[in-house]
Amino acid sequence: MPSFEYETQARQNGYKLICGVDEAGRGPLAGPVYAAAVILPDNIEINGLDDSKKLSEKKREQLYDIITEKAVDYCIAFASVEEIEEYNILNATMLAMKRAVQGLKNCDMAIIDGNRMPELDIFTQALIKGDQKSYSVAAASILAKVSRDRLLIKMDDEFPQYNFKKHKGYGTKEHIDNIKKYGACKYHRPSFLKKIV
Repeated sequence: MPSFEYETQARQNGYKLICGVDEAGRGPLAGPVYAAAVILPDNIEINGLDDSKKLSEKKREQLYDIITEKAVDYCIAFASVEEIEEYNILNATMLAMKRAVQGLKNCDMAIIDGNRMPELDIFTQALIKGDQKSYSVAAASILAKVSRDRLLIKMDDEFPQYNFKKHKGYGTKEHIDNIKKYGACKYHRPSFLKKIV
């Protein structure tokens, strides 16, 4: 379960406004990649807060509302399909993370999920499996995931033949079969489809 261990350690080192950062949507065949940065109040307890991948869609939606209401500050950002194609998915993910952190009013340290970090003008710490270890990163993982999922549901309204609302753009058999049947739409990532079409 995530805890405030890393945030507490950072505060002991003199940092005051510490954000957790995570992304959603690196692997799917369609849609932007999202990132969120969240600063939580010291030692706040949010019941059920965990890595977004371990939670049901309903629970994530509930926690999204609690996090956005109680956070000291938060920002949700994304990198578009065009940017994913231009810069590659890793660099686009870093760009989304950078935008999320820069969208905060004030922040002096960022805990980034994973082993890569965007270039920021504040102190950053990479934390592998950060969404399972850090409360702030877990909160960011929920905001990024819910925001992206909501967009995919809107995409489903526009292109119902792909059933985006069900698989959220991931490469399920159904999704791949539908791409083969209907071709790609403007939300698909061409570089991700090379092995499929």
